[in-house]
Amino acid sequence: MERNIDMSEVSDGKLYGINDMVKAGCEECKGCSACCRGMGNSIVLDPLDVYRLTTGLHCKFEDLLAGKLSLNVVDGIILPNLSMRGEEEACAFLNEEGRCSIHPLRPGICRIFPLGRIYENGGFQYFLQVHECKKQNRTKVKVKKWIDTPEIAKNETFINQWHYFLKKVGQMLPQQTEETVKQINLYLLNTFFVTPYTEDRDFYEVFEEKLQEAHEHLF
Repeated sequence: MERNIDMSEVSDGKLYGINDMVKAGCEECKGCSACCRGMGNSIVLDPLDVYRLTTGLHCKFEDLLAGKLSLNVVDGIILPNLSMRGEEEACAFLNEEGRCSIHPLRPGICRIFPLGRIYENGGFQYFLQVHECKKQNRTKVKVKKWIDTPEIAKNETFINQWHYFLKKVGQMLPQQTEETVKQINLYLLNTFFVTPYTEDRDFYEVFEEKLQEAHEHLF
């Protein structure tokens, strides 16, 4: 979701595409898990994140809500996020050694960190969050390699579609009754998260069908 931030305070002043080099390399963190703690409900998941987790862990969305994920309201829309646990507010997926137990399945926000996304003119670019990662002397790495996501072009199209769809829904909600907002949120959760995606079909293809259905249903 969009946030009002002063880019001069949080970034190095540059915007990056997937083929650009950026100082994000952290030598596989070497045991550091600072970015996996104290994040509150800020690690919001999208449909691809949940698809990766449910298929990779062979479970249902409802199973994840039993302890690993939580539901919270973001700009009026109910969305899932990673749960934090204990006094250190550690991610529920951290193991005893402080390492990510789902690294191949990690959510998109985790994949791009310490990069962020800035949305403008119907698209988005990446920026480097200069104060977020605790590691010093980070090395340069190509953005595409750092994100480590197959079919990156399809992935970026999906990210863009999901962002602007949620933005459109968020702009619509203030004009709705409380009961209608509740029904819209239940519809979005069921359509994009609860109802399983067909594993023998391309995720992005199924998502676009769901998105088209949602547009016809809501707007």
